[in-house]
Amino acid sequence: MDARLAQRHVLVSGGSRGIGAACARRFLEAGDRVTVLARSLPEERELVSSDRLRALAADLKDAEETRSACARAEEEFGPVDVLVNCAGAARQTPPADITARTWQEAMEAKYFTYMNATVPVLERMIQQRSGVIVNIIGLGGKVPSDTHLPGGAANAALMLVTSGLGHAWGHAGIRVVGVNPGPVATARLQHLIAAKALNEGITEAQAEEILTQASPYGRIIRPEEIAETVFFLASKEASAINGTVIATDGGASPVI
Repeated sequence: MDARLAQRHVLVSGGSRGIGAACARRFLEAGDRVTVLARSLPEERELVSSDRLRALAADLKDAEETRSACARAEEEFGPVDVLVNCAGAARQTPPADITARTWQEAMEAKYFTYMNATVPVLERMIQQRSGVIVNIIGLGGKVPSDTHLPGGAANAALMLVTSGLGHAWGHAGIRVVGVNPGPVATARLQHLIAAKALNEGITEAQAEEILTQASPYGRIIRPEEIAETVFFLASKEASAINGTVIATDGGASPVI
């Protein structure tokens, strides 16, 4: 048997940049076959399509387009063994600017991008009686932020779905787990800093310092650190972890 085919097929939604790209790189390093699914194709050289990597463009807000992209991924590399959801992010919005449309857009950007990939992949996992889904969910779903209430609501919904699906399908050999990052050193961090500065009437430099010092580490978590956690949760060594969401913020939010 081809040794390459003995490895897992890992589908990373939103894998073109940030945490998603870090996850894609980590699975590639382990020898897995990886499909990156994102609205725009990756710019990073190591994420250009190769014999173990496919990069497919799809609007993950569109359920049928996402289903079609998942089908193409399986045609290339076979059934998905691991799904990592990291697509989409709701805009940072000051409380005074929140409208009914803001709440809807947050669900479309964060919740439905995850579910549009989960539904078709989970259907196949149920048939094959195995699989792991790892949802990367912002800590705002557990700890409210004034500038991220709509996005936090979408994250909270994803936390419930993660727990519920893990419980519902554990008997079929499927695990569903989540991670709750806080601020992470990606391009999105600047949006968080700008929103915090505007909402609190401080400079962006001051906002960044507050976020940095909120961590017991005195620094912002790196995307590669989140990727290592995701990689472990997708492994056989994490077989006892299912239907739960794990904080990965370095202890910045000491909540149970």
